[in-house]
Amino acid sequence: MATLIDTTKAKQTHRHPEKRNREDSPIQRKPSWIRVKAPVGKGYLETRAIVKEKGLFTVCEEAACPNLGECWDKKHATLMIMGDTCTRACAFCNVRTGKPAPLDPDEPQNAARAVVEMGLRHVVVTSVDRDDLEDGGAAHFAKTVRAIRKAAPDTTIEILTPDFLRKGNAAEIVIDARPDVFNHNLETVPRLYLSIRPGARYFHSLRLLQSVKERDPNQFTKSGLMVGLGETREEVMQVMDDMRSANVDFITIGQYLQPTRKHARVDRFVTPEEFENYEVLARSKGFLMVSSSPLTRSSHHAGEDFAQLQQARARQENKSSGKS
Repeated sequence: MATLIDTTKAKQTHRHPEKRNREDSPIQRKPSWIRVKAPVGKGYLETRAIVKEKGLFTVCEEAACPNLGECWDKKHATLMIMGDTCTRACAFCNVRTGKPAPLDPDEPQNAARAVVEMGLRHVVVTSVDRDDLEDGGAAHFAKTVRAIRKAAPDTTIEILTPDFLRKGNAAEIVIDARPDVFNHNLETVPRLYLSIRPGARYFHSLRLLQSVKERDPNQFTKSGLMVGLGETREEVMQVMDDMRSANVDFITIGQYLQPTRKHARVDRFVTPEEFENYEVLARSKGFLMVSSSPLTRSSHHAGEDFAQLQQARARQENKSSGKS
């Protein structure tokens, strides 16, 4: 069930008001393989300036992504539309929760201008959950995709969407906008949904991914998992099988990092060797593309990964047709 919280008065002081009364969980010291440098550099500063000038939000900042410095220095940013306040209260997420502001009708065009100004060849657009809207924000999402397509026709577009739970056929509106990649993250294994992703439903999310391929087989589909939350290796393998049953092309697997003491604790830090093993397993199950490492995030290296995804599909099609 979605959690809607009015934080009009407390918004400046409490980013996650629903978590204020939770017990603190100690934040473990990160191992050497997932420590990153502080964001610096000319590219980073230029990207930040463009984002601020256009009045846009990025999931890079809002979700405290560890790869922010690297990506922004290369002028890669994941745009987050529909505001900075989410109607869900997931235990892992650092995006602000509460009662969102009305949609900005100029946001699709502002996003498109930012894509042009940054010279992006591949852009990732995500959003907060908007359970307060009749269509979950699907029409706004579609307008943003179309605005970018019109302003930058050579730019490939990847979207990372909410689940549109209980929103009827809203997902079809987004699918019909024809992004190049449709991403929706399962996030964790089914057993942990109640504690980690209580506002979502595992099989609804899986069905959403499957429906993309049914409606438009040409769209690439993508989904991601966080590990280190208490899942077992067998459960991760089952999620891989479920994704393949839904014809998901691309899986990302990364380490969960605890944003604050009020968020879900890290059960353990998964070793680089285990991530390599997950990659081998995923490729053996037929994914066209796999990204599995401690610092893997949904949109990290998205442009390079998209190029590899296209090549992998071409190889598969050539093999099926008997071409060398």
